[in-house]
Amino acid sequence: MSMFQHEAKQFKFDVMREVAKRCFEGKLNDNLPDELAHLLIPTNTAYFRCCIYKEREIIRERTKIACLKDPQTGKEVENKKQIVRILEPACDGCTIHKIRITDNCRKCMAKSCMSSCNFNAITMGKERAIINYEKCRECGACARNCQYNAIVVTERPCVQKCPVDAIHWDEAHIAVIDENKCINCGQCEKACPFGAIEDLSWMVPVIEDIKAGKKVIATFAPSIQGQFDEATIPQIKASIKMLGFADAVEVAVGADAVSYYEFEEFVEKQEQGINLTTSCCPAFLNMARIHYPTVYQKNMSTTVSPMVALARYLKMKDPEVKVCFIGPCVAKKQEAQMPGTETDYVLSYQELAAMLVSQHIYPMEVEPDDGPVPTVFGRNFAVGTGVTKSVLQMAKEAGYEKPVKAVYADGCMDCKKNLLLMKVGRLDANLLEGMSCPGGCLNGPVVVEDITVARKRMVAENAKEKPQTIKESLTTFDFSQVDMHRKY
Repeated sequence: MSMFQHEAKQFKFDVMREVAKRCFEGKLNDNLPDELAHLLIPTNTAYFRCCIYKEREIIRERTKIACLKDPQTGKEVENKKQIVRILEPACDGCTIHKIRITDNCRKCMAKSCMSSCNFNAITMGKERAIINYEKCRECGACARNCQYNAIVVTERPCVQKCPVDAIHWDEAHIAVIDENKCINCGQCEKACPFGAIEDLSWMVPVIEDIKAGKKVIATFAPSIQGQFDEATIPQIKASIKMLGFADAVEVAVGADAVSYYEFEEFVEKQEQGINLTTSCCPAFLNMARIHYPTVYQKNMSTTVSPMVALARYLKMKDPEVKVCFIGPCVAKKQEAQMPGTETDYVLSYQELAAMLVSQHIYPMEVEPDDGPVPTVFGRNFAVGTGVTKSVLQMAKEAGYEKPVKAVYADGCMDCKKNLLLMKVGRLDANLLEGMSCPGGCLNGPVVVEDITVARKRMVAENAKEKPQTIKESLTTFDFSQVDMHRKY
């Protein structure tokens, strides 16, 4: 039974499942890419690409990246902070030419396409206009002026979705990522219909540490609710521990702590006459750090993300423990490698699903592992405006009477617009919450379930929890000795 309707995602999942299975069994070897290529493409008929040789080569590259290796060379990845990578054999299925003349062309007498082209790239052929692509600069003037709408502009999905212009292509028309611009938001990965952009995986090192008897604690993001059918958080927690993790802890615990300290920082900034941006979304933080450095230095909250807060809390209790965050986010894999995050590994929900299936663990069938529960405010960090509502809740609990006017930036493009407004002093708010994924983390690039389904399940489960304040939560989970400030 397929887990995804998107065939490229299904192949990715199948590869990760087989890699996880062999890793648990101690059967990883240098021939694994070839083995999986023939296991998953067993026939001599090509169903997805021009030939089975290309289909198998794509599987080989998927296998390499699932083992934390360079998809092209198979060698150890040098720059692990660049998370999203191109699978070259999968990329060439995309539209080669941005500007194309369709059969709608009637070879009209106006010839608006020719007169509007400043590069003499269009001539009239026997049946319709023809573009000389050696001269074409893809400016789109011809398409804008054609009265028949016979010229189409087809932007590559990855380029269209990238908010920071970090994608271009080489002479062979294969996508190339500019690592100096990329914020690892994963929107290109999510948008690519060929599955040609994938994220590095730390699944193998995590499994090897577990098998070696190391104490590895899994911390899972609030957006895990609803990802595994109707399984509840206690069932998901128990399922994760069945993989060999020493414990599994909700990151919503760290979100409660972040709410408390981010509110304190908000009050301090207001006393200085400075507006504040949230810092929970690593892609949003990267966008400010790389592309709006003045905003990053002046306005960005220095409070750590919930992932980091919980990792520091756990390592304060046991410095020898290893922490593995599990979430919906590609940028978290990069954040974990920044100084002072105390997070050793990051896995996606898709990788967790592959590990569970490889060991025949199905959360819906597992006995729940109950324990202390964080607030609904902490769990709602998974959805857009969740961080803002938590800060407002802290303002209420603290008796703060001054106005808190917040703006929510929904998705990368909206984040970009609002960061620019903040940079030029025109943002009509004193708190800016930015989420790189529209709708919040429930819509991350490496989730298992659709956001509408997951959110419905999330609301239903949270409605059953006993209401509690953030301050009450922090009496159970004491973060008073944890350093809550970013190190970068």
